Amino acid sequence: MQWISAVSAAPDLDRALDELAGELKPALGGPADLAVLFVSPHHQAAYGRIPELIYRRFGPRALIGCSAAGVIGGGRELEQQPALSLTLAALPGVEVRPFQLIQRDLPDPDAGPQQWLDLIGAPAQPPPHLLLLADPGTFDPRPLLMGLDFAYPGGAKIGGLASVYEGNTLFLGQAALDSGAIGLALSGNLAVDTVVAQGCRPIGQPMTITRCQEQFLLELDHRPALEALVELYHSLRPEDQDLLNRGLHLGIASSELQEDFARGDFLIRNVMRLGRDPDFIAIGDHLRQGQTVQFHLRDARTAAEDLALMLRRYQARPAPTALAGALLFTCTGRGEYLYGRPNHDSDLFRQQLGEVPLAGFFCGGEIGQVGGSSYLHGYTSSFGIFRPLRT
Repeated sequence: MQWISAVSAAPDLDRALDELAGELKPALGGPADLAVLFVSPHHQAAYGRIPELIYRRFGPRALIGCSAAGVIGGGRELEQQPALSLTLAALPGVEVRPFQLIQRDLPDPDAGPQQWLDLIGAPAQPPPHLLLLADPGTFDPRPLLMGLDFAYPGGAKIGGLASVYEGNTLFLGQAALDSGAIGLALSGNLAVDTVVAQGCRPIGQPMTITRCQEQFLLELDHRPALEALVELYHSLRPEDQDLLNRGLHLGIASSELQEDFARGDFLIRNVMRLGRDPDFIAIGDHLRQGQTVQFHLRDARTAAEDLALMLRRYQARPAPTALAGALLFTCTGRGEYLYGRPNHDSDLFRQQLGEVPLAGFFCGGEIGQVGGSSYLHGYTSSFGIFRPLRT
């Protein structure tokens, strides 16, 4: 298995493709089974012909990609500038099945797993790994993720939402699409490990939701939720009080089958609004009575610490085969906007895991797994790390 990744900041498309070809072609030992492509809006006028140009120059067996506000490739993160990222992979013993979806084609939430298997076109065994890209204006991936977890519980699900402000394009094969969702089901001699860094740290203690209504949090541990939050605020250091005023989040435990919770055990959701008469805290997700939750804060230092922790945890896990390549789906709110410098997450990935080819893009929403379930996130860095299942 071989992965190679490169990025070009050339404003002219032909020159960008020449630069990519000069770097990628000599490094790839044979034909590419997969090409992964991310393109900035500076090349928007050429979106329709880019897939044909990629096939003509590189001849991959499969192609997937999308438009992106910023792209990642060759260990570099290029934001707010002309950029084209291309990854080529040779995947011996791996079957690649492309699929295209529109929202109305999704099965009913009560449908059995066979309808989801028919939709994707991949059998349940061996469980495929799924790479998903979607246009946020025309496709909500959350019902899809629930269905895929139901039908393919053993497979990783990774990806993101295209992030050009207007006029997103999805690339699948030689087609350039302006709506819906696309994906690849990858099965065979392939393992995909997932790492999701949500960039938050917990404050206070875990509590139980004792009353809620849809996205409105009303009671925690049989106390008014807003009262519990005000008490927590007054217990914090001044610098954390300032962070709470600028951005507060609620972590929802990814599993209730544990007693002790640590960073990474919670699914992070935004606190949207605080209200009085009646008192409530509005959360960016539906809530259920009995869930364990904990308030969280986010800033650049915390995001960096959280990513380093998650990568160290991954590095400490036994890996029976060598890492081949990785894809990073990170939020447009990270990068230079958060850290004040480019390449932060890519640099940290390389420091922790070595010279593993890394590509990806800055997303309008990131798809990744927490606690074994797949979610649409915000503000995260979600990695899919590829290696052969066996040598």
